[in-house]
Order: sequence, then C-alpha cells, then structure tokens
Amino acid sequence: MDLSDVTIKKILSKYKFRDLTIEELQTIHRINARLQPSVETYTFNDTSQKDLLKLTGTIPVNYQGQSYNIPIQLWLLDSYPFTPPICFLMPTAEMVIWEGKHVDSQGRIYLPYLKDWNYPKSTIIGLINEMIQKFEEDPPLRSKSAKDDQDATKIQAVMSKISGGVSNINLHSTTKVDEQKTNQPLRKVTVIGAGDLGIACVTSILAKGQVDKLIFIDTPESSNKGGTSDLEMFLSPKVEICTDFAASAGSMVVAVMANAWSNDQSYLNVVQANVDLFRTIIPNVARHNPNGVLLIASQPVDIMTCVAWKLSGLPSNQVIGIGCNLDSQRLQRLLSNSTKLLPGEKQAWVIGELSENNVIAWSGADISKDNQAEIIPGPAPLRQLIDRALEILKGRGHRSSSVGLSVADVVHSILLDQRRVHSVSTLAKGWCGFNAKVFFSLPCVIGASGVIDKCKMSLEEEEADTIRKSAASLHSILEQLTV
Repeated sequence: MDLSDVTIKKILSKYKFRDLTIEELQTIHRINARLQPSVETYTFNDTSQKDLLKLTGTIPVNYQGQSYNIPIQLWLLDSYPFTPPICFLMPTAEMVIWEGKHVDSQGRIYLPYLKDWNYPKSTIIGLINEMIQKFEEDPPLRSKSAKDDQDATKIQAVMSKISGGVSNINLHSTTKVDEQKTNQPLRKVTVIGAGDLGIACVTSILAKGQVDKLIFIDTPESSNKGGTSDLEMFLSPKVEICTDFAASAGSMVVAVMANAWSNDQSYLNVVQANVDLFRTIIPNVARHNPNGVLLIASQPVDIMTCVAWKLSGLPSNQVIGIGCNLDSQRLQRLLSNSTKLLPGEKQAWVIGELSENNVIAWSGADISKDNQAEIIPGPAPLRQLIDRALEILKGRGHRSSSVGLSVADVVHSILLDQRRVHSVSTLAKGWCGFNAKVFFSLPCVIGASGVIDKCKMSLEEEEADTIRKSAASLHSILEQLTV
C-alpha cells in the first residue's frame, strides 16, 4: 500500500487522527493487500461534498462450495478510526444487487459491526471478517440474467456514480420479501427538519419498528441544523436523507419540525419567519401527499398547525399538531401511579393551547371504543392531586428526546390505523362557543386518515372561559400574520 502518493499524503494531513489512520492502513495492507487506497470526492445525501480516503478491492466469500470475490469500497471519514467507514458494494456489469438484511437497493452495506463501532475494539479487519461471514449467509450479489431489464451500459453508468461517491442512486435490485408483504401499503413516513428534534423523531419512529421507509429532509432555511452527517454514519437501510420534497411522495405521515432562523426580538416577527419558511415547505409536501397526514411539531405548534392547514389546502382532519399529547401522557402516568383508577375508567387529558393556558378535562370509560365519549369535570377528590401533577409537568419541559417519542407515538397510531385517542392540535372552530378557525389540543381519535372524530366535551365554566380566552389570543396572532 503506497501511502507516499502526494494526493494521499495531502488528504491524510487533513484527518483528525492522521497517525492512527496511517497505522490502520498499514495493518490492512499486511492482512488484506486486495484493498487499495485512493482519494475521491464523496457526495452525501444532503448534497454536501468532501474529499475522503477510499479503499477499493474485493473480499473472498464462499457460498455453496464456490468461492466468489465480492467487490467493495470503504469510505473513511476524516474522524476515522473513531467513526466507522461508509461501505458500498461495487457490482460489475454482470452483477445485480440482491437487497437483503445487510444491503439496501443502492448497494450500501449495513452491519451490526458498523452500528456498534467502538475504536480500538473495532477495526476494518474486524469489519471485513464480519462482512465475509454475513455475505456467506446471505449473498449480496447475483449474476445478471436475461430477465433483468437493465443492460450493461446502464449498470456501468451506475458503477461510475458509486465510485464517485454518490450514495442516493438507484440500482436494479431484487428484494427477498414474501408475496403477502408486497401487497400491503407501504408504511412510509417523512420527517422534515434536522437538528436534535429531527434526529429524535427519526430514531423514535424507527424504534417503534412499523415503518417501511423513512425520508429525512433537511431544509437549508431551517434553524434546526446539524446531526444529518452523524445520522448518515449509522443509517438504517430504511432511511433516506435528502433535500428534495418530491422524495416524500406517497408518505402516510409527514412530520414537520422545521423552524426558521430569526434574531428578531418581536414574538410576532419570529412567528412570521416560521410562516415564511412554511410557505416553502407545506404546499410542496401537500402536492406530493394529497392523502397523507401532516403532523406539525414546529413552534408555536397551535399557530403553525393552523398555518399548515391553510397553506396545504388539505381537509382539516389530515392536518394535526403534536400539541398536548406529551403532557397528556405524562399526566395520565402520574395519576395512574398515584391513584387506584383502572385503565378502563376515567382518564385525564391536557387540552387547549400548548402553553400555561391549557386545562385538564376528564374522559369517561372506553374512550378508544366510543368516539363520542364525553369529557366531564374531574372528580373533586382528585383536584388537589391534579394541581400537584401540573406543577410537576411544568418542571419537566419539552426536551427533544421526549417530543420525539411523542411524535413517534402519534405516527404509530396513524401507520397502524389504531384509532387511539391523543390530545393533538386540531381545528376547534365552534368549540366552547368560539367560532373562529383556530387550532388547539382536544382528545381526538387518530387513525390512518388523521382525525377520525373528536370527543364531546363538557367543562366547568372557569376552564371553558380559559379555553375561550386562549382561542381568542391565538386568533388575534393569526390575524396579524401574512400567510
């Protein structure tokens, strides 16, 4: 392995851990001389580019008594060896990718060894050993047959893009899924807006295990920047990172948490900056997803959900905000730990604006089975307990990780059409005698089409008056915005 090449020496000088990287490369050469270094430009899915070291070569794989040389390429990030390489297959013109557990349709390789990478325990030699083992169990390539509709010229064009580092191209692939699964609708979700909240939503939705495809869209104008390069290093085959809203097409849910940069001290101007950002996002998303549900987590959530509804042109049931879902779940957990109420009995909900102006309402039994369940004043003996629980909730705040879990909870109900009740921001025109078009949180039955029904409500006059004043404040702000 010649590390004296001028180009390689130059790129190595930019690596944060140059000496460790050189030591690793020398070890690789001693054990597997098939992998040769070069320098090329890697293009990330967010279109950013960086010159990186790349190892190209083959690994020997035995399958059914035959030995095969599987062509691979490993891209070393400038933080290597403390971050894992980005790995791809390099199919020849006679090969097509056999998409499976460890390889996606683009040829990118995903292995437990990469996910659990921890230098110095993790090395490329160890990675290659696991790669050989997994590929012998589940071959990633097969010979191209006459039935394949791509000719050699197209394959070679694809290969040239891979070697150039483009990680979002589409190769012809055969997926090993059963026929029953292919007949099911694709459970596709799009998350818009990076940063801590975006990453938290992506990881929480994936952890639920019900999504088939997740599109993660970063917007240049959003203040929620960062994290996408970290996510890409540990990416699941189900996730695609991009900047094109067209990639969201066919999503069952589009979760939006983008917020705009603004140094303005005026609250109204800060909100207007978010509205301006939404004008670049929502119409595009709605055009590509006329049947999908928009789930808004941008702040202030009740105002931005109303703005999203107006910009999208979608029916109001398809546009909801994350609202008081998290606070309601927290409240119910606190009460269940402090009372002897059974799950099928009365439940408490935080409703209204996501602010200090929200109130508590109670539902009767079997609310998830009866869409018309009535919200009634809470039992008098629990009032003191509720007040104490509210004080606890105020101290917890809304960390990105917690909001991400809450978003995933609502997404889960939509994907599986569970028809569970969530306290989400929804069009509340006519509620409590307030006829303006405002959004705030009410317990709603949530399914594949969004809001299936709202629960009937009956509040004490003091709480109803709080909701009316809050709704009037929301309406006043909306009237001052240019949507």
